[in-house]
Amino acid sequence: MPTSWKRSPEELHRVYIENTEAFYRVAGRAAARELDGFMQSCALALWARAGSVTQAQVDAINQLYSKGRSKGTRLLWELTGEVCRSGEVLPPMFFWSLAERDAREGRDCSRVFVRMVTNILLHLAAVDDDVSYAEAEFITDCADRLSAVCDSAGVKPSKPALNAKDFVTSGEPSFIEKHPVSEGGQPSGEAAKAAPKAETEEKAAEKPDFDNLMAELDSLIGLESVKREVRSLVNLIKVRKLREAAGLPSAPMSLHMVFTGNPGTGKTTVARLLAGLYAAVGALRQGQLVEVDRSGLVAGYVGQTALRTSEVIKKAIGGVLFIDEAYSLASGGENDFGREAIETLLKAMEDHRDELVVIVAGYDGPMENFIHSNPGLESRFNKYIRFPDYNGPELMAMFRLQCEKNGYSLPPETEKAAGELFERLYEERDENFGNGRTVRNLFEDAVSRQADRIAALESARSSWPSCPKTCATITRRTTSLELQRTQSLPPIPA
Repeated sequence: MPTSWKRSPEELHRVYIENTEAFYRVAGRAAARELDGFMQSCALALWARAGSVTQAQVDAINQLYSKGRSKGTRLLWELTGEVCRSGEVLPPMFFWSLAERDAREGRDCSRVFVRMVTNILLHLAAVDDDVSYAEAEFITDCADRLSAVCDSAGVKPSKPALNAKDFVTSGEPSFIEKHPVSEGGQPSGEAAKAAPKAETEEKAAEKPDFDNLMAELDSLIGLESVKREVRSLVNLIKVRKLREAAGLPSAPMSLHMVFTGNPGTGKTTVARLLAGLYAAVGALRQGQLVEVDRSGLVAGYVGQTALRTSEVIKKAIGGVLFIDEAYSLASGGENDFGREAIETLLKAMEDHRDELVVIVAGYDGPMENFIHSNPGLESRFNKYIRFPDYNGPELMAMFRLQCEKNGYSLPPETEKAAGELFERLYEERDENFGNGRTVRNLFEDAVSRQADRIAALESARSSWPSCPKTCATITRRTTSLELQRTQSLPPIPA
């Protein structure tokens, strides 16, 4: 690594290309798309360890994945949200197959991949001119996970990846580094005395606040029927706890449930709130949400799906496992590995019935077919919550909220035109209607067009005192132009 830690977007792009090309030379380009997706996931999870997102990260990821476009597709607020939602990164599916092939042919392409990932992540960590201990730990963990796959497949030893901790510039070592464990796996010496206290304090600090979570639930736009269902569930658990405290018997109840509805209707948001509420009332120990889809559970060959699914379940113990588009697990034939994931999941739901809640989500019809495809699923999932599409006024309220949160104003004529558009979108919706995602996409596009309009004003710099107002206004024309372009709708009169 160069002595200067600062990475320009251009330099980062060069490093990325050099490393990926080196990998393609030995392994081919068949997995290029999956590789890019994996590296993006790693970048988000890495920056989550950094504790903040700056424009440097935005510029970096736009440079890497702009695909030649003149302007990037990510905004600061959007990237911040993605970083906050990032979860555990598992080895990509193609990597398992690659390691198996290496073992058969006596090659080390998978080891090259580990070195490539480590190099790129170090440069991603350094875009803000700093590599912290937390970032180094994440990079090391990624390398270890990938190397474990190589080891289990029997890939021959090769040149090791860089040690990320050799490049740390700031931050404190983790608790584990400060307090090494003994051979038995437990903290030794004074660390053994300090560990329980540290853990207790950490858990106390992270205990979800019931009132804040309920307030956040109530603040969600629309979803009135969903809110009633959640309140009923929480009340049921609270009464159950009271009965237990009084020494009264409590009927057994399952907390696993099915969320049905179209994309963008708030299923993931409600699942996160529900996880916190369950923890707040004592039904769950921690209340974390682990979000996953088929790709996070199913591997590409026999025996590895159960392992991958078990790893995800282990992370979710004490909280909620949210499986999006769960019906895809049963979409293949009799020999599809998705069925292995289902069986592993069913066993875990029984073994950890008091410390794990599973929520499966997806479209109405496919989810109903999925639940009825397996007697085990049918017996464990008996609670359904349907998420309706947002209507025109609700979509407009979401658009207005996006503007307010990001410091943009809507003149009356713009608000009227946008309201009419959202009403039309709702009335003409089909199975591809994106609900909240449509609002977000339209807002982003409107902001981009507004930025183009402002940049084109020759007098912007000279008339700066009036420029902030201009920069904070999304005009009717800006909105109508972008909405016309993206939705193929008749133009809104300017």
